[in-house]
Amino acid sequence: MFVDEVTIYIESGKGGNGCVSFRREKYIPNGGPDGGDGGKGGDVIFVTDPGMNTLYDFRGKRKYIAQNGQDGSSKKRFGQKGEDLIIKVPVGTVIREVETGLVVEDMAEEGMRRTILIGGKGGKGNQHYATPTMQIPKYAQPGQEGKGLTVRLELKVLADVGLLGYPNAGKSTFLSAVSNARPKIADYPFTTLVPQLGVVELPYGKTLVIADIPGLIDGAAEGIGLGHEFLKHLERTRVLIHLVDTAGVDGRDPVEDIIHINEELARYSADLAALPQVIGANKCDLPDSEIFMDEVRSYCEENNIPMFPISAATGAGVRALLDHVVALRDSMHESTPVVFEKEYFVEDHSTREFEDDAIGIEIDADGDYLIYGDPIDKMLGYTNLESEKGFDFFQKFLRERGVIDRLKEMGIEEGDTVVVGDIQFEYLI
Repeated sequence: MFVDEVTIYIESGKGGNGCVSFRREKYIPNGGPDGGDGGKGGDVIFVTDPGMNTLYDFRGKRKYIAQNGQDGSSKKRFGQKGEDLIIKVPVGTVIREVETGLVVEDMAEEGMRRTILIGGKGGKGNQHYATPTMQIPKYAQPGQEGKGLTVRLELKVLADVGLLGYPNAGKSTFLSAVSNARPKIADYPFTTLVPQLGVVELPYGKTLVIADIPGLIDGAAEGIGLGHEFLKHLERTRVLIHLVDTAGVDGRDPVEDIIHINEELARYSADLAALPQVIGANKCDLPDSEIFMDEVRSYCEENNIPMFPISAATGAGVRALLDHVVALRDSMHESTPVVFEKEYFVEDHSTREFEDDAIGIEIDADGDYLIYGDPIDKMLGYTNLESEKGFDFFQKFLRERGVIDRLKEMGIEEGDTVVVGDIQFEYLI
């Protein structure tokens, strides 16, 4: 089953907690702190798999969570790092954040490997918080939480050529005649319900990958007739072959069909409408084809569009069309175009590094003021906030470091919540 769009939830692993432990050995009754650090949480990594051509595997599972890091332990033993989560996707998959619709990453090439979410940093054990005046720190740093994100995976097929036209224009017949593809062919609209890929091998060693896009109808750019689902597969192609029925088998006017489909392309994407286009005037072997052939030729000459009379059924004119398309393709940039630039940056708290004296302040989604940094961690390691003396020292520490003034500049008001480490306070003037 061909599936080209799914929504999944991804989450990196939580960092392991630091350990509170003290050395306890025979003849060493007052050993120092020896709590080990927690392990880093696992990352969420996407890789492209050339053996995949659909997102069907994601239909049965919608939540992907990397492994948590293990907690630290005594004797300064570090917790084990959480195992990274590797998610394989087909080449051509675009990863979008659902909430904003912005692009997180475009997996447009074979061999791509991208870390989308980094695991939480492991917490420090109490061995880091010993000082000359506080030799038995009873505080260890908790591991950072992993990061979660709901993303939409969109598969946009990779092909040199996009084959488009109205239903029954002969696209499936053309593709089966020139390539190794075997699409279903019948005399009714929307014979092709999913994109079909075919590889054309020419005698002089050149190859073309052609994508047959399901027949379009008026309003496709607005999503009518599954238009959006089909049009998106043209966005990575370099050249468009536009087939029209010059025999008017269904009573259609081929010139009007060309105009209407190009209008749909322009409404969907200006970049798509600007792609080089070649008209394949199909069914030239039928008796009535001359009725419209001259009109199609005149229209193409007026608009400077290459036009080739062909018969997909008999092969007449097809070789000349393919030769022209190969030359046009080869004149363009050889590498696969990455249509979707990365637009979204997942903030990576787990790898934030600070100067020794740096203290950070942020306002989270709940409006709470988060205070963090190495000086804060160290201060919490040797300060008992439950005692009056310890809490006075804590307030003095924040004032001397300019934290209180910065909070006021950020607009903090009486009653707001301040979070320091894993402790919450109500701000009082």
